[in-house]
Amino acid sequence: MVDVIQVTNPATGERVAEVNIQSDEEIKEAINRGHHAFQTWSKIDAHERSRLIRAWSAKVQEHKEELAKLMTLENGKPLNEARGEIDYSTDYLDWYAEEAKRIYGRTIPANTGTKRIIVTKEPIGLVAAITPWNFPTAMMARKAAPALAAGCTFIVKPASETPLSGMKFIDYAHEVGIPKDVIQYVMGQGKAVGEIFTESEFVRKITFTGSTAVGKQLIKNSSDKIQHVTMELGGHAPLIVAEDADVEMAAQQTIATKFRNAGQTCVCANRILVHENVLEEFTEKFVAEVKKLEVGNGLEEGVDIGPIINEKGYNKIVSQIEDAISKGAEVLVGSQFQSDMEKGYFFVYPTVLKNVTTEMMIMHEETFGPVAPIISFKTIEEAVELANGTPYGLAAYFFTNDYRVGHYLHEHLKFGIIGWNDGGPSAAHAPFGGMKASGLGREGGIEGIEPYLETKYLSIGGL
Repeated sequence: MVDVIQVTNPATGERVAEVNIQSDEEIKEAINRGHHAFQTWSKIDAHERSRLIRAWSAKVQEHKEELAKLMTLENGKPLNEARGEIDYSTDYLDWYAEEAKRIYGRTIPANTGTKRIIVTKEPIGLVAAITPWNFPTAMMARKAAPALAAGCTFIVKPASETPLSGMKFIDYAHEVGIPKDVIQYVMGQGKAVGEIFTESEFVRKITFTGSTAVGKQLIKNSSDKIQHVTMELGGHAPLIVAEDADVEMAAQQTIATKFRNAGQTCVCANRILVHENVLEEFTEKFVAEVKKLEVGNGLEEGVDIGPIINEKGYNKIVSQIEDAISKGAEVLVGSQFQSDMEKGYFFVYPTVLKNVTTEMMIMHEETFGPVAPIISFKTIEEAVELANGTPYGLAAYFFTNDYRVGHYLHEHLKFGIIGWNDGGPSAAHAPFGGMKASGLGREGGIEGIEPYLETKYLSIGGL
């Protein structure tokens, strides 16, 4: 069995660090410590928990540049994007530091004058998290902040591709006084650690961001111990450009949502649906913007598009492009690749495809890469049918200046997150999550702390 994880720079293939894999016994012991720490942490008053989470946020911001560079080294995203992720991460810390003080119960009027009915909230227990490589601190903050704010203890397995920034992120929590057993990270192979989490009698909740296939397995395994679950899974986001849209704005916002992190996010637009009457205008403006994007090492100034995380991701993207071309798609820009299998780096240049049809693989499978397939539609009803024609329901986008079209799309699109004239709707204070095969539960906003709380009902008689 491999006893270390080699962390490499996906832009160069160079080794960044080695991280030791923990044994099953070490991971189980960490879970045991987290369970016992819950007995103390859950009794700390909300104002003190709030103070510590705010201090954690300040410490992360103090080391923002260092953490951003580490993230770019292991993840490949441009440095400006990494800095933005650090800010997004501390947004979650700041938000839930305040929500810690707003976990309210209530008194319910009884149906007799001799009773009092009281409802209280209490933390659910030890939370186990598995986080993805594409947002190594933000996805951790999105889960850890509400867990700690609620009074839960927290243990996380960072992604093997990008563990370093997540580990450093948690180290900062320890530096400001959050006890080490209250928030921990463990390193191991994903399947093995997931099974340890779901088999543990001490883990009361599993929270996961990643593929739908893995999420389904975790849900199945968690049922044996009746563990609570939050799942943020795969997506296949449509982006609709209506006939009356501000085409220039739509093109710019499509750039923002499509090419962030080289297209390697779960809410990236995967299918561009454009009304036939503005197809030519949109395509021309969009391609002009795409041609301005610079590809390269994320640590270099001016780079907009970094590398693909690994060979598996690269091969999937290339196969989708080749499949589309073989079935009649035309490449307007891109379809260029730079890779070295031996050194281990992979780049896909931003690619725009037209004459796309529903027979193409790219219209049915999440790409996770910088490829924008454009397909036209005649009516809004047709656009909705195309958009909803997927088992996923995470994010969708549409562009229109007609409030009637906007409300129609909002009501009929079966997605948990929708951007109306907005390519970047995510925010710490808003609920994030999907419908259908895209997951269970919500993260962020006031909704994001509820999954970490149990509701207790007390009926007092004899008054």
